[in-house]
Amino acid sequence: MAKANKTNETDVNVTDFINSFVEKNEKKSDSFQLIQLMSEWSGFEPKMWGPTIIGFGSYHYKYTSGHEGDMPLIGFSPRKAEFSLYVYSPTEESKRLLDDFGKFKMGKSCIYIKKLSDINIDILEKICRTTIAYLNENHECACREK
Repeated sequence: MAKANKTNETDVNVTDFINSFVEKNEKKSDSFQLIQLMSEWSGFEPKMWGPTIIGFGSYHYKYTSGHEGDMPLIGFSPRKAEFSLYVYSPTEESKRLLDDFGKFKMGKSCIYIKKLSDINIDILEKICRTTIAYLNENHECACREK
């Protein structure tokens, strides 16, 4: 039997989460700016996913192993050390866009940044829109309703 997904949408208020979880004013400001931008780019309001991820929209995935679940189309987490951006899809366009993105580290499926001023916001928008298009083409996706 497949394990249940630990990251699910919750009813926690996003603003309350940021105000209680994020300590530094610059990170709070960056968090609220990311919310405004990602809401605009995705067409979805922010929702909490698990205890620390702010997500926009959703898609359903299913692996050949049988594991399946729902995840946000795009999102971020304002972790203590740096932001985790959940905006990357495995496309040639996304790889190319990273060349002009700015100062970041790449994880397995997320991008880590210290602050928004370290990156090119126009490139972030293109990465987010590329990912939403990729998810729309390859998964059951709430973005099809838009």
